[in-house]
Amino acid sequence: MDDKFNIIKIEHLLTIILNDYNERKEIFGIPEALFFKPSVNDKFRMHRYGQTLETPFGVAAGPQTQLAQNIISAWLCGARYIELKTIQTLDELNISKPCIDMQDEGYNCEWSQELKIKESYEEYLKAWIIIHLLKHKFNWDSSEGIGTIFNMSVGYNLEGILKDNVQWFFKKMSDCSEEKQHFIQAQQPLYPDIIKINIPSQISNNVTLSTMHGCPPDEIEKIAHYLITDKKLHTTVKLNPTLLGANELRTILNQKLGFKTNVPDIAFEHDLKYKDAVPMIKNLQQAATQNKVQFSIKLTNTLESINHKNIFPPNEKMMYMSGRALHPISINLAKKLQNEFNGQLDISFSAGVDAFNIHHVFNCGLRPITVSSDLLKPGGYGRMVQYIESLQNIDTSVDKLAYLNHYADTVLDDAHYKDNPFQEPNIKNNLPLGYFDCVHAPCIDACAT
Repeated sequence: MDDKFNIIKIEHLLTIILNDYNERKEIFGIPEALFFKPSVNDKFRMHRYGQTLETPFGVAAGPQTQLAQNIISAWLCGARYIELKTIQTLDELNISKPCIDMQDEGYNCEWSQELKIKESYEEYLKAWIIIHLLKHKFNWDSSEGIGTIFNMSVGYNLEGILKDNVQWFFKKMSDCSEEKQHFIQAQQPLYPDIIKINIPSQISNNVTLSTMHGCPPDEIEKIAHYLITDKKLHTTVKLNPTLLGANELRTILNQKLGFKTNVPDIAFEHDLKYKDAVPMIKNLQQAATQNKVQFSIKLTNTLESINHKNIFPPNEKMMYMSGRALHPISINLAKKLQNEFNGQLDISFSAGVDAFNIHHVFNCGLRPITVSSDLLKPGGYGRMVQYIESLQNIDTSVDKLAYLNHYADTVLDDAHYKDNPFQEPNIKNNLPLGYFDCVHAPCIDACAT
């Protein structure tokens, strides 16, 4: 099996989409019944960076935001905040395979994009154009624009961000007019009305900074300050769960929740410390105000831990935890920081969010909300339909800080987040997988990897 991505030309991608829909009323295997149809009356709509978000959630930088077809699939099911896969100057990497284990709580050893920067940009542009086209085709309300934000994600140090290829990426994401016109011409024979659609040439005016585990605090601040003052981008800094501190984090993870995940001392020693994070955040808030852009933090990155499983190659000494085990940790870090700033911090959230807690996260004032691990479970993008249902339970008048304080306490005792070694979940089944003519292919229920 080839483990390299093969890029699909935009005209071929659109052909697949239109044929899928016209013949079977589905796109990429997602039935129309699972498409999210926005309404101006949806009470969970929000505004960000001067734009409307039709839903307060989306997909985190990861496997769902690397290829155009994945971004489009997520959007169809309701994702409206698209944190694009992280790009960096080193764009020819050898990625360990497999690099994701999502049996229960998630672990990964992946890095940034598996595509070159130019290829990543073209995937994002393809998705940008086709999403506008589909909104037009389905005649969904466009009175407040596309209702979707594409959020750039860049890493991992200032030296790399200043390199020519990353600077080229920034330029193109700000003005894609040249390539956009070429792609529109390629699609016109398939969808003549595309020339009537207003597709902005600016794909994104905002960015999330993703730094390596162990990045020094002054380096994080330098990069964010550059993005705010030089690039004039609305900027989010993604912080690590180790910011909570070794004692509190291990108490939650290993004692209260019962997970055996081993977070080494080095993870706390080389990561940003709380005493350094608070003044850094204040400095960046001030810089953002002076430059008339928005600054926020994102909680949290994955949690560095020792690779004790036989899933990943033995050369991977560390793996990075996500999913349900991370949720109580990151919620309690949000509580700590939000109380430090008297409830005035702008915090987006991504840690173990699912259909059962997304309304709680929203009520805590943590938004936009992004997901990845949950969508790698059976059901995939279709699981977002339940997010929409859950968000019907939000309370827009709630005291957000009070709700966060209460939720952070109760989530520690919630059985949903505790390890259960006697009932280890296994989404694989015992059916043999033949080469052809599966009556019921096991790969339908669970990814073979």
